[in-house]
Amino acid sequence: MKNIFQYNWSEIHTLPSFRPEIRLTRYDQCPPAHVLKLTSGAPLHYCLVRSSSGTFMHRPPETPTKKGTSALTMPQPDPAAIKNRSGTNATPPVSQDPIATVRDQSRHLFRDAAGSHDWEHTLRVHRLCRHIGPKEGADMVVLECAAYLHDIGRAAQDRSNGDVCHAIKGAQMASDIVAKLPFDDAQKANIVHCVRSHRFRGKERPSSTEARVLFDADKLDAIGAVGVARAYLFAGELGACLHNPDIPPEQARPYSRDDTGHREFVVKLSRIRERIITDEGKRLANERHAFMTRFFERFLEEYEGVR
Repeated sequence: MKNIFQYNWSEIHTLPSFRPEIRLTRYDQCPPAHVLKLTSGAPLHYCLVRSSSGTFMHRPPETPTKKGTSALTMPQPDPAAIKNRSGTNATPPVSQDPIATVRDQSRHLFRDAAGSHDWEHTLRVHRLCRHIGPKEGADMVVLECAAYLHDIGRAAQDRSNGDVCHAIKGAQMASDIVAKLPFDDAQKANIVHCVRSHRFRGKERPSSTEARVLFDADKLDAIGAVGVARAYLFAGELGACLHNPDIPPEQARPYSRDDTGHREFVVKLSRIRERIITDEGKRLANERHAFMTRFFERFLEEYEGVR
């Protein structure tokens, strides 16, 4: 082990704790006067302490250490990764886990997302992809990356009240992200295709195995119990009323006061089951569709005072 104050800036880039997507932000709980923190959404391991004598690594006081180790020690960097030990020409950092890289880069794009299409929705879709993907023989690296990226353009669609297609916008954004990943051209193109073709109302149909799985996973999260909850969450975000029996759902304007949860069921959710592609997706869709249909039948009966 090497004392942390013996590391120079170039060597920091070779440490196991360093991630290429890490941002530097202020960290005020360490004693030194000027402290910068390594943040990537993961638990904090080290921070950068900048002093008049240079920049050093320092473990913050709340970070636990294993018994018998010092808080001022870190793993020895890989000498082969350092071109110049004087600190001027280190090898650029390369992520060892492209899925984690995509996850971390995607997550911060949802900071201002509405609840109906937030990061939690992305995580549910990702879990469904991991459930369905192996049964379909999907390339799970491509599929998991696409799952994390599929809704990164959603904020643009919401800001435009639907004028911008989030699938097209998301594909453009995803292309920039995957360009830096250690994938071959076919995998990169497939990830972008997955994002561009996942939308229910989109013009491009999913043609690859991974795109079909993502399409199904995203649609499954729109039906069943979760689908009902999300329909009313979305209606609430729009300021829609609970129900409007005076306007046929098909005639109600989207993104208006009449864009209710029941309207979403009639014009979209009730039709999702017939669009599901994979065998496992169809099995899950049948169960979710049945529950959702019973819910809205009961909802209308209660609304009219029948039950």
